Parts: sequence; structure tokens; C-alpha cells
Amino acid sequence: MENHVVDGSVKWMQEEREEVVDGKVDWKGRKALKHKHGGMKVSLLVLAAIAMENMATLSLAVNFVSYFNGIMHYELADAANMVTNYMGVSYMLSIVVAVLADTWIGRYKSVVISGFFESLGLSLLTIEAHMRSLKPDICNVYVKNADCEKLSGMKEAFLLISLYLLAFGSSGLKASLPSHGADQFDERDPKEAMQMSSFFNSLLLAVCIGGAVSLTFNVYIQDHNGWDWGFGISTVAILLATIIFAFGLPLYRIHLPNTKNGIIQIIQVYIAAIHNRNLPLPEDPMELYEIEQDKEAPMEVEYQPHTDTFRFLDKAAIQRKSDVQDEKQEASNPWKLCRVTQVENAKIILSMLPIFCCSIIMTLCLAQLQTFSVQQGTTMDTSITKHFNIPPASLPIIPVAFLIIIIPFYDRICVPFLRKLTGIPTGITHLQRIGVGLILSSISMAIAAIIEVKRKGVARDNNMLDALPVLQPLPLSIFWLSFQYFVFGIADMFTYVGLLEFFYSEAPKGLKSTSTCFLWCSMAIGYFLSSMLVKIVNTATKNITASGGWLAGNNINRNHLNLFYLFLSILSLINFSVYLFVSKRYKYRSQHPVVISGNSED
Repeated sequence: MENHVVDGSVKWMQEEREEVVDGKVDWKGRKALKHKHGGMKVSLLVLAAIAMENMATLSLAVNFVSYFNGIMHYELADAANMVTNYMGVSYMLSIVVAVLADTWIGRYKSVVISGFFESLGLSLLTIEAHMRSLKPDICNVYVKNADCEKLSGMKEAFLLISLYLLAFGSSGLKASLPSHGADQFDERDPKEAMQMSSFFNSLLLAVCIGGAVSLTFNVYIQDHNGWDWGFGISTVAILLATIIFAFGLPLYRIHLPNTKNGIIQIIQVYIAAIHNRNLPLPEDPMELYEIEQDKEAPMEVEYQPHTDTFRFLDKAAIQRKSDVQDEKQEASNPWKLCRVTQVENAKIILSMLPIFCCSIIMTLCLAQLQTFSVQQGTTMDTSITKHFNIPPASLPIIPVAFLIIIIPFYDRICVPFLRKLTGIPTGITHLQRIGVGLILSSISMAIAAIIEVKRKGVARDNNMLDALPVLQPLPLSIFWLSFQYFVFGIADMFTYVGLLEFFYSEAPKGLKSTSTCFLWCSMAIGYFLSSMLVKIVNTATKNITASGGWLAGNNINRNHLNLFYLFLSILSLINFSVYLFVSKRYKYRSQHPVVISGNSED
């Protein structure tokens, strides 16, 4: 009888351990349990918030140029740079918010606070768009030699404060929502690992569904009912997204913030390696410093196996003779001696860096589709029927609609089929997926260059090079632009989702939020480079073109946008070649590092 009781107790304790999710708690700080917290159903709340956030902001990304140019009277190139700078700051700030989320406030609080700031920024933009005293006088900037009032002083300050409050709030949601959603799955559980892959595919689907509403309904409201209504609807959408997300608190698996900053720990490895640079590397890696695996420790500790890559960083884990005699004292100074696990985490980040750099050029191309391609659309025939015209900013709805169909097909049919062939849970590797998107982005820019040659040819043949956009459309359908958007949309599905999943899966445990922001950081650099590239190209071509530069002035018919697109296509092709070289040399980290949990049983 006693044996049955003991066996039952052991079995119950074993089942309880299997149900506990390591490193996650519920909203009251208790250990998270698989059957009560997280999972695919709970992640739907995160996906809903992502869809609402994209509904609020995507229309701004593609239509802000028209607002800055037509309403606020910035020149076309300056308006495009304002958009790319805004996007760049938004993505760059996500790194700051991610570090705070990982080490201090946690991802849940980060989302709620960021939602507040984003709704505040949109509210201020709504006020400025509604009040005549905060805008310049109405004037058509497309009329030749028009002397339109420039936005300046307090009016411009109000616009910039509103814009960058929006950027700050948006950065926080980008930083924390994807990683909080991924936290709802245990990547060490094979079943939940496949669900996490589906979550990242569903994340793009949510972005597309929200984007479809934004590119149709929101853009229509902005163009026909006014920008005050457009900003107002976006404000309501962000408030709803925050409320929907907040209601899931009792159901979430919550990642506890780690007071040891992961980025600081990476920096410590480099400082310690420099400090020990003159010490010889031991032949046996077992001689490198690592704390002993204590199964009775109260806190969970991660252990990474040693690898032979980037051996110069191993010097951070070399113990001097004095260190061995007084190990406890030296271990308290991580700037001189680091654990092997800490060194291996630094190696992982360093090995991811070339992949990170190769993703920047793709955003450089995306920035053009969100700025100059929309302006191309304003010069073309936007009619679908006799009584309905598609707004140029709504043109990305074509690839978005396609992605809404293709993503479930890819996730439910292609991935299981590829999984059977390759044995890889995600069907193909993350790096293969990224590579497909990079080559497609080069093809997209080449298509864009060809379409622009055709568009300018129609303008020239019909003596309409100085025609007013919107008011005097060219006899060429706007749907010609759909080809470049369509190909780039497929590239989006492969590269950006692949990057997001790659960074989250490969990053050290303490850098999960920060790692997903590597994607946003690469996009930020891409947007900033776009602003710089536009200015550099205009300066370099100022004296060799009649228009004063490839992209100078407000008349896109007199510019040389086709040459700019061709240049980007060639640049993307070179970038893809570099990517092939670095990706073949990348070694995936062990997906199941040894983890010793407190009070565990043998």
C-alpha cells in the first residue's frame, strides 16, 4: 500500500514538473503551467493587438508623404526623408525599449505603456490636422512656381513632437509584442516549438489583415474625409489594441525581467578578452572557467556547450593561477573573468551580425515603395470603375491581399510537406527563407525600374511631363505598379518573418526581446540610409541632369527615378551574393542548452 502511495506521489510530482514552464510565471508571480497559461489560443490576443496596431499605422507609413507634401508643404524629397526618419527612429528606439523590457519593466508592462504613448502621439496629430491655426494656409504645391507657406516655428515643433511620440509608442509595441507572443510557447517542447513557428507565420498574417483594413478604409478616410478623421480612427485602433492585449493578463506566461543586462554581459566578454589578450589559450576547453552545475540552486541557470568558433573570445574565460586559488573573488568581477556560457552567448551575437547587416539593404528598397512609388501612383489613372478610384496609397493592398491567402497555405500545406522532406520543424531553415526574400527584393526593384521607364514614356508621348498629379492623370493604369508591390510582398513573407524567427530562436535566453529588435534595428538603419542615399544621389547627380538631380523637385515626371530603382536592384543583388557567402558559414546554436532548475529531481 505504501509503495503505491509513494509511486503515486512520484508520478504526480513528475507530471507537475512537466506542466511547469521553466522561466515563466503567471500574473501573480506563481510558476506558469502549460494547461492554464500560454499556448496558441492565448497568443491570439497578441496577434489581435498586432493587427490593430498595424491597422493604425500602415496607412500612415504609405500616405504620410502626401500629408507632409500636400498639407504641410514640404518638398517631395524632404517629405520622403521625414517619413524614413520617422520610421528609422521608431525602429531604433525599439532596441532601448526592448532592453528595458528584458531587464526592468517586463514585456507586458512595456506593451501597455507604449500603447499609451502611441495613442497620445496620434491624438496630438488629430488635433493638429483638425485645427486650421496649426497648419499652413491651403496651397497647391504642384502648381509651377507656387509660393506656398512653409511649416515653421511652433507649428513645426507641434508636428515633430506628435510624430516622435507616435514613433516612441510604436517602437515599444514592435519591441515587446512579438517576443511576448513567442513567450507563450516552450521552444524545448517539440509540439510547442512547431506552434511557435506557426505563431510567427500568423504574426505576418495579422500584420496583413490589419494592413488590409488600413490600406483601404483608413486611406479612404484620410483622402476623402480629412486627415483629422484618419488620425482619429488610428487613435481608437491603438486604444482598442492596448485594451485587448491587457485583458489577457491572467492567461499569459510572463517572462520575468532579468536584472543582469544581457547586452552588458556581452560587453563584459569583450572587455575580459582584451584584458586577457596576452594569455595563451588552453588546449583543453575544459580548463576554461564555468560555474558548477548545482541542481539544488534556487534560480534557473543556463549552460551553453563550448564551440571552436571565434576562439579569441575564449580568452575572457581563461583563469589565471591566482583565479583558481581565489575563484570566488574573481567570479565577482565579470569584467575580468566570464563563464564559458557567457562567452558562447557573445559568440552567437557576433555570428549573427553579418546576417543582420545583409538585411539592411532590403529595407532600403522598402522605403522607396512607401514613398516614391506612392508618388508615382498620384500621376497615373487610378480608376477601377467609372465611379471609383483607388487611392495611390492603397496600392500595397494587392500584395497584402495575396499574402492573406498565401500565408495560411504556406503554413498549413507547404511547411508540413517540406517538414517531411527535410525533417526541419519550420520546413526550411531560417537562413534559406531569408535568402529567398533577399533575391526577390532585387527582382522587385528591377521591375520597378522597368515600370518607371514605361510610365515616363507615356508622359512624354502624351506631352504630359508637366501634368499636375491627381488632377491630370496619365493614360496609364496605376495597376502597372502592382507588379513591383506583388513581388516585394512575397519577399516580405520570406525575409522579415524569417529574420524575426531567426533572431528569436538563435539569441541567448536573456536577450529574447532585444533579439527580435535586431530586425527593427536593421530596418531603422535601412530607413536612415534611405534618407542619406536620396541626398547623396541628388548631390552626385545635380550637375548631370536637367532636373538638378535624379530625385530633385516635386515633378516626378522630370526626375530619373528609373535609374535610382535600377541602382537599388544592382545593390540588392550584390547584397544577396554577400549573404550567400556569410550564411553558408553560419552555424546554428544548440537549441536545447542544458538548464539546471532549482529544486529539481534526478
